[in-house]
Amino acid sequence: MKKTPQRLAASLAAGALATAGIAGGGLLATGGDNEEPITGEALERASQAALDHIGEGQVTETEVDDEESKYEVEITRPDGTQVDVQLDASFNVVGTEDDGTEDDGLDDESDGDDDG
Repeated sequence: MKKTPQRLAASLAAGALATAGIAGGGLLATGGDNEEPITGEALERASQAALDHIGEGQVTETEVDDEESKYEVEITRPDGTQVDVQLDASFNVVGTEDDGTEDDGLDDESDGDDDG
């Protein structure tokens, strides 16, 4: 099959679009929030440290290199409330954040009222 100027132009355009798509996809993949889960032995150690700190619950999500710490472990308590436990590279707790319940994202216990 002979390459006509139209076929050559179409081939070049298709190649340029494919290259742009690959490059664009690479930018999108590295430009956003990474949210890489913890894996391997680090997952076991981080999960245990978080559960020891909270007391009871189930690990429902993890993240490496969170904006606040090296590791973040989300624990869902038996009552449905969630708490994020921040850990340093040595698996020491450096902070926690109460996320409330899975359903509404509100924490009824920390509304700022101390009237009892």
